[in-house]
Formats: sequence, C-alpha cells, structure tokens
Amino acid sequence: MTTSTRGAVKTPAVLVLEDGRIFRGRAYGAVGVTFGEAVFSTGMTGYQETLTDPSYHRQVVVMTAPHVGNTGVNDEDMESGKIWVAGYVVRDPARTPSSWRSRRTLDEELAAQGVVGISGIDTRALTRHLRERGAMRVGIFSGEKVTDEATMLAQVREAPEMTGADLSAEVATTEAYVVPAIGEKKFTVAAVDLGIKGMTPHRMAERGIEVHVLPATATVDDVYAVDPDGVFFSNGPGDPSTADHPVSVMRGVLERGTPLFGICFGNQILGRALGFGTFKLKYGHRGINQPVQDRTTGKVEVTAHNHGFAVDAPVDKVSDTPYGRAEVSHVCLNDNVVEGLQLLDKPAFSVQYHPEAAAGPHDAAYLFDRFVSLMEGQRA
Repeated sequence: MTTSTRGAVKTPAVLVLEDGRIFRGRAYGAVGVTFGEAVFSTGMTGYQETLTDPSYHRQVVVMTAPHVGNTGVNDEDMESGKIWVAGYVVRDPARTPSSWRSRRTLDEELAAQGVVGISGIDTRALTRHLRERGAMRVGIFSGEKVTDEATMLAQVREAPEMTGADLSAEVATTEAYVVPAIGEKKFTVAAVDLGIKGMTPHRMAERGIEVHVLPATATVDDVYAVDPDGVFFSNGPGDPSTADHPVSVMRGVLERGTPLFGICFGNQILGRALGFGTFKLKYGHRGINQPVQDRTTGKVEVTAHNHGFAVDAPVDKVSDTPYGRAEVSHVCLNDNVVEGLQLLDKPAFSVQYHPEAAAGPHDAAYLFDRFVSLMEGQRA
C-alpha cells in the first residue's frame, strides 16, 4: 500500500518496524508513505532485476550492499513492466550513475513509479535486526507523512501480514501471450504465470521452446488447450498455503504425466501437490550469492534466491506420494532448507531458487536443459 508524491532527496524520512525499532534518514524515490514486509537482499548487483521481480510484491526491500544505483536504470534489464517492491531501503545512493547503458537515475525511476524509499540509514544494523527478530511489517514515512512515533507505529501494525496473503493473481498476466522459440521450434510449453519474470520464458525460448504464458487463473483445460510438451509453474509472491487453485492444476498435470518444471513458488506448489506442507522462514533467502547443493550430482552452486517460505519435506529419505516416490534434490548449505524436489516415477521436478538469474550467477542454467531432456524423453 503506497501513497506518494515526487520530492527532493533531502526530505526527512522515517522507517518504522512493527516491533517499535525506528531508523531516521532521507527520502529516496517518491515522498509519501508505504507499508509492507521488511526483507533484506544480499546481492551486490542486479538491483534493477530485484525491483521489477513480481515476487517482491508487498515487500520493502533492504539492500545490504552499501552503494546502490551506481549503474543507473536502463530499459533492457527489467524483469516485468513495472517496479513491484512496496518500498526501497539503501544506505548510500549513487550521486551520479556511471554506465553507458544508463538512461536515468534510480532515484528518478523510483519517484516516477511512485515507489517510496529511504536512504542514509544504517542498513547493516537494520539487517542484523531482521536476522535476529525475523521479517516483519514495516512502514516508510517521508515529508508530510512523518508524524509522531506512536501514530506511525500504529499504522504499521494495522498493515496486512505476508502470512496468509494470496497475491499471485495481483501480479500475473490477465491475458495469455506467446513467447516464440528462438531459432527452430522444438517444443511447446504451457507456463502458468504466478508472477513470472521475463527472463524465464527467454531462457526456454533460447532452447527452442515456444512458451504460452497463461494467467494464474488458468485451468487444466486451459493448459492442455495449447497441446504442451511440458508444463511450467513460475515464481510469485505470497503464502503458498493459500494457493489452492495452482495446486489443483498441478495435480491435474501430474495425473497426466506431462513433463513438469517449477521455479520458486512453483516449487512450493509442487510440494503441496505431493502432500508436503510449507512454512514461513524467519527472514528468508534473498540475493545472488546463496550456496545450494544439487544432491543428484553432489555439485555446489552459487544461486539467486527470493523466497520467504519453504517446503517442509524430509531431506534424507525418499517419500511416497500420490504420484510416486519423491525426494529432495537440492538443499541450501546455509540452513539445510529444501531448495528442490523431484519425482522418481514421473517426469517432474522443481527448484526453490532462480536458474534464470538475469543478473547472475548462472550456475543453475542447466536446469532448463534438464527440462528439455524430460520432454525429449517423453516424446521418445
């Protein structure tokens, strides 16, 4: 929830956490008030991709890197058509961007899109606070919206929580569209948009896949109306425990045995479809430097993450599900959280992180090749 007007960077701003911790700084981007869930991202680059990732809907993102905005904003690196973060928190914004691709400053882009931010605060202290206390509701107030601390805190505590939030339909496309294969068309994939990033269908198109992107409300009949060789479930925001419709659609795909691939929210949907639960992480994984082990190969990858929920599945054993045996294929080496699932008796798998990672790293790009291999095997 945001109200805003464009203002100067010297305008006072206040960040208020729901537990009463307060940080004072200067307005960055739009001037006004915004509310969301406070989370932190550990990436040192890729801020444009972060801002335009629909998975960050209703989240106020704290950047742990001290300098942000150094390369400005260009027109090529957007992951969607707009900025989705509810608010933005940086320590030292760049005074002047330095990149031949830059078209405008980050501050100007945030202001133009009405995104309320704050700069000049101790983001390290804020990050440590969120690590110790957990992700929580937050408000950023600037300009005339700065009032007494008690009033601002009361407004933060009235804001909706992320737990129980059903947000996919708010960020997904409302009309189906097609991303054509690059070069020779080899396969057709139906992609259920739960908050898809633009780079995801591009990575598939690079492999000769024609991608039919469908709304989050798509039915099983809608999925199979495009005669797909494979089905994909995308990333997206919100609490996976609310995603009953996507779970139902995925179960319909599993019953037919069509090759299936899920990323991020899609991994949580697969977990639920198989009968596992999900839970909210204390402060989540966000950034482009998260170590994950592919347990099927033993290889360790540096990966890009953006998730505050995870699948509750046994890591060290094969589980029986209504669709055959399933196992945890990937784990986070920081905390042993489930980062991937695969079925052993059907062509289906998913990962919790982002192999499309436009800003890098690209260690996990092979997963799109794995999806192609499943479709090749099914066709054979």
